[in-house]
Amino acid sequence: MKESIYDNMTRCEKEVANALKEMGIKWSYEKPVFIWDENKRPRVWAPDFYLISFGIYVEVCGSEKFDYEYRRRIFDNNGCNVIFLHVYKETDKWKSHLMSYLQFFTNYRNHKLNEILKKEN
Repeated sequence: MKESIYDNMTRCEKEVANALKEMGIKWSYEKPVFIWDENKRPRVWAPDFYLISFGIYVEVCGSEKFDYEYRRRIFDNNGCNVIFLHVYKETDKWKSHLMSYLQFFTNYRNHKLNEILKKEN
């Protein structure tokens, strides 16, 4: 039997994948991204999802023991838009959190594009 991409996902990742599918949002699983760490060393990380139409990564936080703040800081320092979803502790809120961030990033990009277009005209 052929292995499914879902076979390698955690329960929380599967929940997010199914919700994205229901919303009609196309995604890629663990698409690598090149970053520089705090010591300016090159690294390749693979956030859980890449939302293709939005150009945004999603990291599904599955453990309180993992240092997500470090990861967020590194992504921010590299100019990577990453949404961190704490599905395991925000069982009723993570979908609205995701949608709020998608709206924020989309509005921000539109604002920046409008500024550029105004300068060109």
